[in-house]
Amino acid sequence: MGKEKAVASESGMGQLVHEFLKADIYKRSQGRIVRQMTCLAIWAAFALAAYQLFAYMLGVWPDVPLAVKYVVPVLVLMLGIWLGYRIVNLPTFADFLIAVEAEMNKVSWPSQTELIRSSMVVIILMFGLTMVLFFYDTALAWFLSKVLQITVI
Repeated sequence: MGKEKAVASESGMGQLVHEFLKADIYKRSQGRIVRQMTCLAIWAAFALAAYQLFAYMLGVWPDVPLAVKYVVPVLVLMLGIWLGYRIVNLPTFADFLIAVEAEMNKVSWPSQTELIRSSMVVIILMFGLTMVLFFYDTALAWFLSKVLQITVI
């Protein structure tokens, strides 16, 4: 009971900091694939940000020591790796990702032949609509050019 009161008395920001400093995995066996893909996406974003920061520092700040040009992007990358790992293990976000994976498992996915047939229908329909709109545009342009020639003269 005393532990529950101590946790409940922490402020929202203190609780968030506490969550980010933990190293355990929340509901380890649930929502594994979605959480892994989300974590990889966060890591990729931070890796690109670190690379861009490195390239920017090389080009814009030539007088900064080379060690700083390497250390700062590496720190950004390490921070991103830790944040990506921790974000997908925050209880509220992890529960959301677990629910997403559960809903995705309920979806009835089409077979390969159904997918190809449906894609062909969409592609043919788009080409048909493009040709119809091209015809309307050409006819309207021709009609307006005739009307404007008559009106101007």
